[in-house]
Amino acid sequence: MRIIETTKLYIARLIDEQLDRTLARFAAVLLVGPRAVGKTTTAQRVTRSVVRLDREREAEAFRADPDVALSMIEEPVLLDEWQEVPGVLGAVKRAVDADPRPGRFLLTGSVRANIDASTWPGTGRLIRVRMDPLTLPERTGVDLSGPRTVVDRLFDEGSAWLTGRRCELALDDYLRAALAGGWPALLHLDDAGRDQWLAAYVDQLVTRDARQLQGRRNPEALRRWLRAYASAVATVTDQKSIYDVAGIAKATAEAYMSLMETLLIVTPIPAWWTNELKRLAKRPKLHLADVALTRPLLGLDAAGALRDNRHGRVLEGFMAGQLRALAGVSAAPVGAYHLRQLDGREVDVVLERPDRRLVGIEVKATSAPARRHAKDLYWLRRQSGDRVAATILAHTGPAAFDLGDGVLACPIGTLLGVGSGLSDR
Repeated sequence: MRIIETTKLYIARLIDEQLDRTLARFAAVLLVGPRAVGKTTTAQRVTRSVVRLDREREAEAFRADPDVALSMIEEPVLLDEWQEVPGVLGAVKRAVDADPRPGRFLLTGSVRANIDASTWPGTGRLIRVRMDPLTLPERTGVDLSGPRTVVDRLFDEGSAWLTGRRCELALDDYLRAALAGGWPALLHLDDAGRDQWLAAYVDQLVTRDARQLQGRRNPEALRRWLRAYASAVATVTDQKSIYDVAGIAKATAEAYMSLMETLLIVTPIPAWWTNELKRLAKRPKLHLADVALTRPLLGLDAAGALRDNRHGRVLEGFMAGQLRALAGVSAAPVGAYHLRQLDGREVDVVLERPDRRLVGIEVKATSAPARRHAKDLYWLRRQSGDRVAATILAHTGPAAFDLGDGVLACPIGTLLGVGSGLSDR
C-alpha cells in the first residue's frame, strides 16, 4: 500500500468540493476539526488573504477595532485561530449582515467550549463544515474528484457494483494503516516519529488545550480518563465504568467528556432508533476522532493489537472514522449510527438519509467471510425491508462477493476505494 511520502504538495481532501460549494453559497464558513487536521492548509487554498490571529502583530489591529481591520483586507479572507480574538466574530456578523455576498470569510481555529447558540454571533451567519483526519483514500492518493462518494453510490445503486472487485491488503496492513494515524504531519514519519508526535499531541490535549478551554485542570486525571475511554473504543461501555477505572468523580468525568467532544477528539456514535424495532440499546458506541490515539494512550501497535485481542475493535474504530468522513461529504445529509438490540444483535454502522433509507455495515476481522458473520445484517434486512439500500460485510480478505439475500462481503480496502480495480471511488 503506497502512502504519500511528502507534505510539500497539497494533499487533496474529501471536503475540498464541499468547502468550495459552501463558500459559493454563503458569506462566512467555519471550518472545524481536531487540532492539526489540516484546516489552515485547506483553507488557504480558497482564500486570497490570511490573517493569523495567533500572531500578536496581526491580532493587535483586530483587538483595537475589528470592524475596521476586517474591512481593509482583500476578500475572501481566512481568519486563522479566530479564538485568539473572539471579538472578530462580531465583526464578521456585522459584515455579513451588511453584505451577504457569498465567499467572503473563512474561519479556522480551535473550537471553543460552552458556546451559547442563542447568543453566539455566528448563529445564522457562519455555516459549519467539519474536517476529519485523512482517510485511507486521501492518504494513498486516490482520485477524489467526481460527484459521488462510495456512500452516495451505496444509497443510489446498492452494492452490486462492488461485486468482483479485489483488494490485496490483509489484516496486518489494515491495522498498521489504522494505527499510523490520519494527521497530515504523520505521513512522512517513521514509526518512532509517529509515536513521538502522537505522544506530544496527547500531552498538548491534557495540558494546553484543556486549560485554554475550561480553566485549570489536572492533566494526569484527564490523561487517565482518556486512557480509560480509549480502552473502551468500539464498545457501548457506560461512563460510570470509565470514570471508575480512571479514579475520578462523575462530575469531573462529565466535564472531560464535554471538553473532548468539543475538541472533536472523542466522537461517540449515537444509537440508531426506530419505532419498527423493539428493545434497542440507547447508549452510544465510543469512538475516537482517530483510532491511532490508542497508540500513545494504550501503547498499541499492530502486533500488540493482535496479541491483546484488540484487533477487532481497532479495525471497527478505524472504519467508523472512515465512514463518518465519507458520510460527511455525501451529496445528501447522512447520519452515522450504531445498532444494538438488548438481546445481543448489533450492526457496527448504520448510515441513514433523511428519506429513512439505510445502509448497514458490519466490520469483521476475517479473511474468510461467511453467512454466519452476517446474521445481524440479514436480520436488519428482514426488519427494515425496502428501507435498506445496501448491507455490507466489510472483511480483511481479497475479494468482494455475494453472500446471498442482499448481503455483499466486501474487502475493507475495496469499500474505501483503495482496492485494485476501484479507481472511480
